[in-house]
Amino acid sequence: MVPSTSHLSLPFFDDVHRGIGQRLAAWIPQQHIDESDDRLACKEWVQLLGASNWLRYCVPAGSDGKLGGALPKLDSRALVILRETLAFHSPLADFAFAMQGLGSGAITLAGTPAQQAAYLPLVASGKKIAAFALSEPDAGSDAGAMSTSAVKVGDEWTINGSKTWISNGGIADFYVTFVKTDHAAGTRGITAFIVDANAQGLDTSEHIAVMAPHPLATLKFANCKLDAATQLGALHGGFKLAMQTLDIFRASVAGAALGMARRALAEAVSHSKQRKMFGQTLADFQLTQAKIGEMAALVDSAALLTYRAAWFRDEGERTGANTRVTAEAAMAKMTATENAQRVIDMALQMHGGLGVKVGTKVESLYRDIRSLRIYEGATEVQQLIIGKAVLQS
Repeated sequence: MVPSTSHLSLPFFDDVHRGIGQRLAAWIPQQHIDESDDRLACKEWVQLLGASNWLRYCVPAGSDGKLGGALPKLDSRALVILRETLAFHSPLADFAFAMQGLGSGAITLAGTPAQQAAYLPLVASGKKIAAFALSEPDAGSDAGAMSTSAVKVGDEWTINGSKTWISNGGIADFYVTFVKTDHAAGTRGITAFIVDANAQGLDTSEHIAVMAPHPLATLKFANCKLDAATQLGALHGGFKLAMQTLDIFRASVAGAALGMARRALAEAVSHSKQRKMFGQTLADFQLTQAKIGEMAALVDSAALLTYRAAWFRDEGERTGANTRVTAEAAMAKMTATENAQRVIDMALQMHGGLGVKVGTKVESLYRDIRSLRIYEGATEVQQLIIGKAVLQS
């Protein structure tokens, strides 16, 4: 099934975005990777996406063009288009792509020239797998409650504690890790570090199995020694850096949800036209037509919020305004993921018994979409973000 590109004609996009979307929509249906082993498949997707130059959109080109990026800066609209198209074909391909961007995003935003040169070109080529380590067993939505700590002695930092629900855990080559460097300061006492996977004192062997297989793990730090050069960004500036990174990629989560919703709608339309019932097709029934209409409206309403958030962010970059788009990104993420869950549920219902048969597309989408309503800020957190923004306006 080939993804549609009709939405690229909307005025949110420039010719460069339309070109990206059309090329990827033609390329992705030709790619086939066995995803029965999610860890192996994720590695293979990273290698394939890197070799085919798609990961170059996860990093900037840099002022001298040597950082590996396809565009001068990270472009939110490009990320949304890429994730939407990849997720239509394979949510695991989308996951592999997204984590290269999220895992290296803080290096793009705050890395020293040496840090950027050491990591970003290898992320863009798929030669290094990236990861973003913020959540802890008792600190998910409440990042200020994290307890993993780093203590500096001389020119060396020592980290102790654990992180969990870490995407690419166990297969990543490095982890951008956020830890407490001042326990009394709450979110203002967090600092980021780049922790290579082979760092002494880091254990990534505790894998986490979830309903839609993705490589996840708990990271354990036991007197993990890091050179001072691994500090990423300002001391105690880690929380702001993490939120800036999430601001860029939160709209792209909405893009991934859109891709899954569009695929579910396409599967429902195809099935309804072929399924024979009572001497006619399922599509001939008015109830089916009403459901298809509702699904299409849910998809398009989410799309408009998603594209708006990405456009706002890119316009701020272009004009130098650097306006925070936290509320707009939260609206997009909340609406797209919640709407996609509804669309996929309706598509599954329309398939009847086939909908719950393991191996059918709507069945796998039903499992894949569920986590998007939780990660990078659960729906309830997005509601709080939006509400506070409205009250302050």
